[in-house]
Amino acid sequence: MLLLALPFSAGAYPDKPIRLVVSFPPGSGADTTARYVAQKLGERLGKPVVVENRPGANSFIAAAAVASADADGHTIFLASNSPMATNVAIFKRLPYNPVKDFAPVARLTRGVMAVVVPGSSGVKTIDDLAARSRAQPGTLNYGAGAASYQVATELFLQLAGGRATPVPYKGVAPALSDLAGGQLDFAFVDLGAVVPFLQSGKVRTLAVTGDRRFEAFPKVPTLQESGFRNYYMVNWTGAFVPARTPALIVDLLDKQLQAIYRLPETAMKVRQSYGEPFVGDANELRRFQLEEISRWEQAARQAGMQKQ
Repeated sequence: MLLLALPFSAGAYPDKPIRLVVSFPPGSGADTTARYVAQKLGERLGKPVVVENRPGANSFIAAAAVASADADGHTIFLASNSPMATNVAIFKRLPYNPVKDFAPVARLTRGVMAVVVPGSSGVKTIDDLAARSRAQPGTLNYGAGAASYQVATELFLQLAGGRATPVPYKGVAPALSDLAGGQLDFAFVDLGAVVPFLQSGKVRTLAVTGDRRFEAFPKVPTLQESGFRNYYMVNWTGAFVPARTPALIVDLLDKQLQAIYRLPETAMKVRQSYGEPFVGDANELRRFQLEEISRWEQAARQAGMQKQ
């Protein structure tokens, strides 16, 4: 056992560049954050960390690529809740198992979703939106940019007693563009993604999905405040590696990533993206992931969604 442990404790890892896989396209907010983290992690480990973008297919492509990678610590998945929790609630079959195929490394950030409408919309409050979904069931449409957004939206509609028609999109950006242009009636999206549209007045925010108002938008109520009791749906990110990655490597990456995300500079960058640091170790990430799988499954079933 001592001989097996020596290469890692002696610093042989990493012995080549590390891939940091993300399921978002280049230029997205998540991609920008990943490139910052890659630089910081590379400086600490003494080897280049290269961001590899694997967007599309509800994050199946990125997750499957990491799950099948060598378990040597040279492939890291900077993952959102969609592949690691929400997809379990939506799809009957996944090309990976989000628990068995991955070792948790570190819990990193979380952020709320915003309920948004076009700037020209006559809908002024979340109660207005709920009322219209009841009065005109199925005639309103909404942008469904990923599984998590559709679950969050359908849960709201179920609680409101209304119905609306989902319009699938490959990402948040095209959904927001169509919303701003009036082709959609509303959408649930990451708060960070919608800010440029808010600043231009092309969209308005009706509510946020967390359990408290977001500091940067103190006038925007939560859904809980607006009468949707216990409504709480947030997005989050964590770092994972392929299952069976040596524990010493996982522990090293855990400590390094926690240290990076606890830097004031990192916290500032996360908040500039309208998220918040949510740092925890590998064990905390696994517990949280399992809780989130249960939460998303319960939300999807409560909303009456059938697995695809």
